[in-house]
Amino acid sequence: MKARVTVTLKNGVLDPQGKAIEGALKSFGLEGVDSVRQGKVFDIELSLTDKAEAEALLKAAAEKLLANTVVENYRIEILG
Repeated sequence: MKARVTVTLKNGVLDPQGKAIEGALKSFGLEGVDSVRQGKVFDIELSLTDKAEAEALLKAAAEKLLANTVVENYRIEILG
């Protein structure tokens, strides 16, 4: 089974890396970019076959290691 965990900063949390990327895009002449927010994507392969069990494992992984839940949100997708 394959899964993806996407981690992004919560709304209202400052994103200096996103601002730096935004500035760099504009300096390359790529106009039309209003703002950039950066995040992390984890593609994970699991040996599990039960979807509920996989989601529980991924939730635990996200909350214990992959995301800082004080300032970040995460989304879990089971890809197949």
